[in-house]
Amino acid sequence: MEASRARARGQLRFRSPLRGPWLTSVFGAVLLAGLPIVIVTGLLSYIAYGPQFGQAMPADVGWLRLPQFDWPTDPAWLYRLTQGLHVGLGLVLFPIVLAKLWSVIPRLFVTPPIQSIADALERLSLIALVGGILFEIVTGVLNIQYDYLFGFSFYTAHYWGAWVFIAGFVSHVALKAPLMIRTLRGRSLIQVLQDKQTEQEVGDSDLIAVDPAEPTISRRGALALVGGGAVFLAVLTAGQTTGGVLRHAAILLPRGRSYGDGPNDFQINRTAVAAGIDDVSTGADWTLELLNGDTTVTFDRAALLLMEQHTAELPIACVEGWSTVQTWTGVPLRDLARAAGIGDLDSALVSSIEENGPFRQAVLQSNQVLHPDSLLALRVNGADLSLDHGYPARIIVPAMPGVHNTKWVAAIEFRSS
Repeated sequence: MEASRARARGQLRFRSPLRGPWLTSVFGAVLLAGLPIVIVTGLLSYIAYGPQFGQAMPADVGWLRLPQFDWPTDPAWLYRLTQGLHVGLGLVLFPIVLAKLWSVIPRLFVTPPIQSIADALERLSLIALVGGILFEIVTGVLNIQYDYLFGFSFYTAHYWGAWVFIAGFVSHVALKAPLMIRTLRGRSLIQVLQDKQTEQEVGDSDLIAVDPAEPTISRRGALALVGGGAVFLAVLTAGQTTGGVLRHAAILLPRGRSYGDGPNDFQINRTAVAAGIDDVSTGADWTLELLNGDTTVTFDRAALLLMEQHTAELPIACVEGWSTVQTWTGVPLRDLARAAGIGDLDSALVSSIEENGPFRQAVLQSNQVLHPDSLLALRVNGADLSLDHGYPARIIVPAMPGVHNTKWVAAIEFRSS
């Protein structure tokens, strides 16, 4: 009786008859299926940036260091898939996250707030879970839409915020999964979808309204509303990864809304103007330096065009979630490594003409240099690269994060093991 009175004191303002363990468990089950995919693909993105070369951000992660391995170059669409899932699914799950928070909000006003050690652990896990996921979603969406908005490193904050969220998520699942499973077994989803009326759940849960109001929507209507919101966001998001007709519906398309002309009419994440690149630095005097220890070999663009050219259809996939597939023509990087006289290749440092950009240099793994489709691209879709797309030459490597496909290449230093 005392517990019921305590529950009532904190619950009188929450009168929806929809709330209860079952509805909360349904939302929780969906998030339990989807959030691990968002987590794993996010961590894979960090690995794809090459933390073994110190170029992933943050570089120093202490004991939270992830396993380091050479990021695969096959299939070519690998990073397009993993990062598209990370960003796209993260946005699609947002309505379900909000619905889950709505369904459990009475629990936050129960008095006294902590009644046992289990309650204390649950509240701590909720702080990490809710705070972490809201921080990741809000900063992630803002980073998609606005370049360098924050007064701090988004990449660093997003990485540490992810681990706060992961800790809260794992703890909360461990505490609440048994109750979720028992609740879902007690009433089938099909049964609820067949019910036209909303009857309040029975029990002593803090989520069940003490003085319920008249229902304004059924549970199946609530599920349809939340599910419809998720589908709507999927339509507005998927096109940035899949392309095709859905590309025109992708109003959440990030900074890639900057386009070129003709054969160069595809996404530009960083323009030549933003990078401080002009016609002088990329004009007739431009040369490419290939370095191998103390040996330097120099090519101008005309000499590169006389070398054997290779054409490959490859995607560029950006960390913000957008991707595009284009047909690239240029000199295979492995041919340039041979021209530099490299023997046992370990890695290659690519440097851009750009002087101040955060990604003006990138280290490529040996498998990325030696892949037959890895190119120093000179042309795209049958035309010369535009200045915004990296003229006179840029890197294009299968399955590699877009920012490491360095534009306006000035030098490539091949390193032996």
